[in-house]
Amino acid sequence: MFSLEGRKALVVGIANEHSIAWGCAKALRAQGAEIAVTYLNEKAEPHVRPLAEELGAEIVLPLDVGREGALEAVFDEIGSRWGRLDTLLHSIAFAPRDDLHGRVIDCSAEGFKMAMDVSVHSFLRMIRLAEPLMHEGGTCLTVSFFGSVRVVRDYNMMGPVKAALESAVRYAAAELGDKGISVHALSPGPLKTRAASGISHFDEMLNAAAGRAPMHVLASIEDVGAMAAFLASDEARNLTGGVHDIDGGYSITA
Repeated sequence: MFSLEGRKALVVGIANEHSIAWGCAKALRAQGAEIAVTYLNEKAEPHVRPLAEELGAEIVLPLDVGREGALEAVFDEIGSRWGRLDTLLHSIAFAPRDDLHGRVIDCSAEGFKMAMDVSVHSFLRMIRLAEPLMHEGGTCLTVSFFGSVRVVRDYNMMGPVKAALESAVRYAAAELGDKGISVHALSPGPLKTRAASGISHFDEMLNAAAGRAPMHVLASIEDVGAMAAFLASDEARNLTGGVHDIDGGYSITA
């Protein structure tokens, strides 16, 4: 129905073959986009590089958004190698374990600051760096969760953090619309990823979500990827600022 042939896409957040970012990268590539991939550090590289090679990724770079200059280096390389960027996918989040497992009102200032920096501000920084490379418009995507708008047991501090991320999506979309740059959040229901394994009682959350969703099936990384690829296409050019639920209807039930 649509094609991404000739498009250039940067995917940030692949940790392994179960990552949401991996599902998105596969879908973007399947529709014809050329892919650039980042990995967190040397420990992560052996898990990510083979996946990048499977996609035929032209650019594979380290990226720790907490390291000064690392993000700028990635975008400098993209500018040098490609000269432009059409799609940005941000799929990273972090909260210190003690803060994540405690009450929201007990979280430390430093832990909250770190979670906001990695999970939210890094997306804004990426958009700012992508903007001058999106000469003819583009699409910026991030990943959220239903815990941003409803209290989800054991999601804790990440709830307010994801709420901030979704607000950032709306403001960025409003600011960049006249340049043809759309901004979106993908919001799948619970998915069994490495990042999610840090949440207490996550298996219970998965089972409850599957039972509650009208479709009785949890979203897959391929489902999320299909939405990402559509939003990156010309067919979605008049959509922006949305939080797109991909969860079998989980989010509409009480």
